Amino acid sequence: MTTTTAPGWFTRRKAKSAATNKPGIFGYAFLVIVILLALFPLYWSLLIGSGDSSTINKQNIDWLPGGNFLKNAAAVVNNPSVGFWRALTNSIIVSTVVSFSVVLFSTLAGYAFAKLKFKGSRPMLMFIIATMAVPTQLGIVPLFIAMSQWLHLSGSLLAVILPALVTAFGVFWMTQYLTQALPDELIEAARVDGASMIRTFWHVGLPAARPAAAMLALFTFVATWTNFFWPFIILDSNNPTLPVALSLLQSNYFVDYSIVLAGVLLSTIPLLILFAVAGRQLVSGIMQGAIKG
Repeated sequence: MTTTTAPGWFTRRKAKSAATNKPGIFGYAFLVIVILLALFPLYWSLLIGSGDSSTINKQNIDWLPGGNFLKNAAAVVNNPSVGFWRALTNSIIVSTVVSFSVVLFSTLAGYAFAKLKFKGSRPMLMFIIATMAVPTQLGIVPLFIAMSQWLHLSGSLLAVILPALVTAFGVFWMTQYLTQALPDELIEAARVDGASMIRTFWHVGLPAARPAAAMLALFTFVATWTNFFWPFIILDSNNPTLPVALSLLQSNYFVDYSIVLAGVLLSTIPLLILFAVAGRQLVSGIMQGAIKG
């Protein structure tokens, strides 16, 4: 005897299961605590950056922002040793070019590793992934020699852009996503229609990779924008990126931390604008990719 399940009973059970999976008060409380902990360093910077040189030395800290933020921000912008606007332009150029390049090359490589069958693909992918285990600091000396002595790019923005044109994480990220999100049937249908390999990638692979590519672009932009180590080594004070330029605020005998943290807040404003403008589109793309996958 076979037992049949009523569709109405299954629907009610599924709806009840979905209702019970909603987070409770403890889940929301945990999320609020995590958000507050994440925002505290930014708020602390605002407290110090909106005060004066004596704010950080006060015994009783006033937890309300002061009224000196615009004054401190103007001191950062107008400081001739910082060159704020030039550094800001350099950071925008480097972060934009690197993000576009990483997304393009990582998507191409990820498409090849995920959907194209060629000899040695698995060992090559494993080698690329293994490079992520090598600390960046180990390659600084040969990289500096190559950029300064061989290519003569010391002090140029190209010395920051060229080593970051593609990343191992980006290749791994796009490979894993395209393996699951892009059906082989779509590629075969495009080939039956006479599409070339590049045209198949452009019209089939790239649209499927947009959610992961958007997240990769965001991660890469933020990482490049906040990168300090390599630009500090290869660039000079006449052509710095923004983190390198802001470090010059601490080069004096007396460090005014209110001005330093005001500069830090100024450097985060473009990132906040980016999240505000692109955040909804990124989340929508992620959800569409999750549904399709």
